[in-house]
Amino acid sequence: MDVAKEIGVLIRAKYPILYLISWEERRVEKTLRDICEPLNRSLHTWSITQGMKPPVNRTSGPPKTQPLPGELEALALVHEAPDFSVFLLKDFHSYMRDPRVVRLLRDLAERLKSRSQTLVIMAPTLLLPLELEKEVTVIDFGLPNQEDIEKTLDTAIAAVKDNPGIRSKLKPVDRERLIKSCQGLTLDEVESVLAKSLVESRCFDLDTIIEEKQQIVRKSGLLEYYPASSKLADVGGMELLKEWLDKRTRAFSNEARRFGIPAPKGILLIGVQGCGKSLIAKTVAAHWSLPMLRLDIGRIFGSLVGQSEENIRKAIAVSESVSPCILWADELEKGFAGMGGSGVSDSGTTARVFATFLTWMQEKTKPVFLIATANDVSALPPEMLRKGRFDEIFFVDLPDAKEREEIFKIHLEKRHRKSSDFNLLELSEQSRGFSGAEIEQVVVGALYSAFEEKREVSQKDLLCETKTTVPLSVMMREDVDELRNWAQLRTRPASKREE
Repeated sequence: MDVAKEIGVLIRAKYPILYLISWEERRVEKTLRDICEPLNRSLHTWSITQGMKPPVNRTSGPPKTQPLPGELEALALVHEAPDFSVFLLKDFHSYMRDPRVVRLLRDLAERLKSRSQTLVIMAPTLLLPLELEKEVTVIDFGLPNQEDIEKTLDTAIAAVKDNPGIRSKLKPVDRERLIKSCQGLTLDEVESVLAKSLVESRCFDLDTIIEEKQQIVRKSGLLEYYPASSKLADVGGMELLKEWLDKRTRAFSNEARRFGIPAPKGILLIGVQGCGKSLIAKTVAAHWSLPMLRLDIGRIFGSLVGQSEENIRKAIAVSESVSPCILWADELEKGFAGMGGSGVSDSGTTARVFATFLTWMQEKTKPVFLIATANDVSALPPEMLRKGRFDEIFFVDLPDAKEREEIFKIHLEKRHRKSSDFNLLELSEQSRGFSGAEIEQVVVGALYSAFEEKREVSQKDLLCETKTTVPLSVMMREDVDELRNWAQLRTRPASKREE
């Protein structure tokens, strides 16, 4: 049910006390006014700084011998107000620790019903004493939906449409992406970020909105915001994975919903260390024009009882509040290491955090695309790998000859060298078994050698570095072979193989 409709039903049904969870005082107040007007009910708002507005016409009550504290005075005014009134108390949750306030609210509950009055407590968080659980109805007043954001955008466009220096016209696709990007912001934040975009870029800029979402992530302290700096072109090989990602570029659009396609859940990237799993994760954000958040499991665990479980729920809530977005969980198996013995080592904290995370992966309804990476398959719990948690599990293997050429080309050109000046085929042959990270270090090492001798880097420098490098596939041959054998029949390859 729509939240405004739900509040209207509860007011007509004479529910005495409502508790609205929201940051948006202006939007909540407007919604209550729209509800009260057709019901012929007067709306009074109260805050500790402004008092009751408009003032209440007292119908009864003995004269006050001494002034009451602000919060008790507010409840006294509610008690003496005429019938068919609605009261909005702002930030009243902090006073509900006072036993006198709790007792007064319980006393008021029955009186409010008989006089068709409703008391609405508004706060950004839920702090509800046990004694009031049966008298209070809690409503989560959600963030603006697409329709609300669209109206705000139309208002902004109408305000600047006659300004020749501002490009206010939007294509339907750009308009939809802009509205989607504003989801997770309050209406005040939407208005501010649209104004900031017009001032900075003289148009409605998607990047400005994504930067605004960065503030939400920073304030949480549990997730890290990663700017979209890499592109798919910066990743060598992985044609099958790139093709899979390309097909889902428009998966978060309204057109996809109308077509019957659900929002993609996520992918798990398993593979040899240094083969680009983390890099490809970073590029998806730029390719899909979505904000990217990194989940560091180490930040989730706290020292206090129940803190870790609360932190994982907060991290999930933050990621959903800025959706559509990408949530990157790097080296997932290390974050949940020790699952088997966690009941002894940490009283089951890891298991409970993991269970919360698994349930969210399965049941999430918000468009949060999870990209998880892992190196050690044996450390991953089997319930993590079952169908429904991820859309697909990809195996990222060591690059083949063609991919090694492409990786050499990318790293040489990234460092302002022409790849045509080097024999990439020979470099590829001499670097058999190298990972992408090891190829990068070959290029970096060759540059250091040339820089020390004050000359330009040459083919010989690169070949010399390849000969002195012992790749991980040689040092850890047994582990790499075991991982490949496991992945051969259980995962989807990220690349077309030539070797």
